[in-house]
Amino acid sequence: MTEARGSAGLNGEAHGRHAPGSPCWVSLMVHGPAATQEFYGELFGWEFQPGPQQLGPYVRALLDGQEVAGIGQLPPDRHLPIAWTPYFASTDVDQTAETVRLCGGTVGVGPLDAGEAGRLAICSDPSGAVFGVWQAAAHLGIALTGVPGTPVWNELLTFETASVTKFYETVFGHEQQAVASADFDYVTLHLGGRTIAAILGLGQSLPRDRGPHWMTFFEVADTDESTARAVSLGGHLLKAPHDSALGRMSTVTDPEGARFSLLQSRP
Repeated sequence: MTEARGSAGLNGEAHGRHAPGSPCWVSLMVHGPAATQEFYGELFGWEFQPGPQQLGPYVRALLDGQEVAGIGQLPPDRHLPIAWTPYFASTDVDQTAETVRLCGGTVGVGPLDAGEAGRLAICSDPSGAVFGVWQAAAHLGIALTGVPGTPVWNELLTFETASVTKFYETVFGHEQQAVASADFDYVTLHLGGRTIAAILGLGQSLPRDRGPHWMTFFEVADTDESTARAVSLGGHLLKAPHDSALGRMSTVTDPEGARFSLLQSRP
């Protein structure tokens, strides 16, 4: 359910420039990039090519020759959470970063140029969840969706939705729609008539060891099979395959502990 998921065909869909405010990229920073590339290469069939090196060694993951994600190396002295980070498109990352600050968020990195690819900032919302902002130049972002191995959905897991939803509305122009349920604090985010992401309020059920964070979902052909493969490759199971409103899904970690979800979309 990323920007163009609704129109993606059976053989996937290649994309050009992403609309401002829409999810446009996902990136992972790890300590052991070689082993991480091997894990995701085996799991999703990704191949890799060098990307901008402004934040250290970095590669872009390709599927059928199209860019779908990035993996970089954390400096040895940085003990940051190993996590997939979604990036939202912006036409002016400096202005977006200033809006983040004015709305109670934090700008941790940048804004800075990533070579000729574009300009980026890494921020956190008022609850502490980390996300990126990308102003595209040569690199437009995710180039393929709708096939196994591509990012398909982003969901923010936080304490409660009300205050943080206002933050994303102001910063990126998202519109919200609450999902009515007596015991379910869930809001979907919309942009230009498309459902692009969601925010889930977990209250005290939010994992204490992780805190508020964005979860990236990757499309798979068979959730049960892909979950078993992820575990066999050295990942860990957090939530077993189960049916949901989005489709059949599970939550796993890679060998370094980065959490992500596998989603077999409903036909």
